[in-house]
Amino acid sequence: MTDYKGIHGGKVQNFSTNPPAPILGQVWYNETTRTLNYLAAAAGAWATGNNVNTARRDLGGTGIKTAALIWSGYVTPNTNVANTESYNGTSWTEVNDVNTARNGIWGAGPSTSSIFAGGYTHSGTATKDETEIWDGTNWTETADLNTGRYSLGGAGTDNEAALCFGGTVSPKAQTESWNGSSWTEVNDLNTGRHAITGFGTETSALATSGDGDTPRALVETWNGTSWTETTDLNTGRAGIASCGTVPSGMVFGGPVPGGGKTELWNGSSWTEVADLSTARELEDAGAGASSTSALASAGYITTESAATEEWTDPVLVTRSVDTD
Repeated sequence: MTDYKGIHGGKVQNFSTNPPAPILGQVWYNETTRTLNYLAAAAGAWATGNNVNTARRDLGGTGIKTAALIWSGYVTPNTNVANTESYNGTSWTEVNDVNTARNGIWGAGPSTSSIFAGGYTHSGTATKDETEIWDGTNWTETADLNTGRYSLGGAGTDNEAALCFGGTVSPKAQTESWNGSSWTEVNDLNTGRHAITGFGTETSALATSGDGDTPRALVETWNGTSWTETTDLNTGRAGIASCGTVPSGMVFGGPVPGGGKTELWNGSSWTEVADLSTARELEDAGAGASSTSALASAGYITTESAATEEWTDPVLVTRSVDTD
């Protein structure tokens, strides 16, 4: 419990003006204005950005809303593209292709040192186990996953440290850790599922949503060793995107209708906030090192989308309580 010594009334602290650095949810009494105040978050919002050059779905994405990368993905009918595009906060520019075009992938890292693995093609050995890393200019194939899969989720710091989990391979719970040179199988998810997404680092991650028999609201947290179930999403769904860290993350998108929903994670619970302007299925194609730097790119509505949206985080505002 907080030590309330010196606080008037036992629960709410008095100030001659407003406190210099209040925190979200803090309540205080302003003796000058004679008002009871609290710090709240105003609504965040999605803003429309310039379209990607190649509309696609089931693609990979990394980075932040001012420096992002997308690559590969699916285009109707039955075509996987190898295209990579770089975003500078204003426009998309085509850069060097991936080595193996595929869909149903995930991505981790900043736009200068990304990693992805797994995926699905429509010829040869359809389910892929290949891993590729990005050095800011080129994609290079490196050590394969132990178990090939697609529609998987992942998290990670950069192309030297990452985690992947879930996917279409039975029992859909397998987790692998990347150390910069090889993948190692570690403890499974508690509930196997595909069309899953996640955010965080290789030692502190969240795995959310997914599609087992039905779309899931299930969330699990990773502590570097094992998975533990935690607070569910408000709306269960599959094929969503995510970004951020374990104490400050977000998820967004999903199959339409209803695919515009956005939820913020504060380390213990989820809060539904402003919807995407263009509701769509995103399947792990989000970017953002935190919930303040989110980017939603491309995706699927009734066909492949080229839409880009940037998230503006909620602004903290002081509000007064009517005590009359």
